[in-house]
Amino acid sequence: QVHLVESGGGLVQPGGSLRLSCTASRIEHAATSMGWYRQAPGKQRELVVDITDDGNTNYAYSVKGRFTISRADRDLTLYLQMNNLKPDDTAVYYCNYRRMAPFSYNYWGQGTQVTVSA
Repeated sequence: QVHLVESGGGLVQPGGSLRLSCTASRIEHAATSMGWYRQAPGKQRELVVDITDDGNTNYAYSVKGRFTISRADRDLTLYLQMNNLKPDDTAVYYCNYRRMAPFSYNYWGQGTQVTVSA
């Protein structure tokens, strides 16, 4: 079991920045991909960005050039740097660690609220 905890959310004005962090309790079997998702009120959860174990990234069109994913501590920490935030970025942000077989898993954090408002 991998326990994920997000932090770094909050209230920010349009144009501002935030950095989200996701800390994994332990990883016995390395994730094959890690990512950030978000869910706005009344909407489905959507991919923001993910990164594979070999470093390939996939950004949602709406955040390209503004958000950057990174990882550290042998993938025990995942970051999302968010710049030039917009009101449409308001959502609960979740981190996700997943692994394909063998030893497959799909873990989610509890989420952190990001609110972009003047």
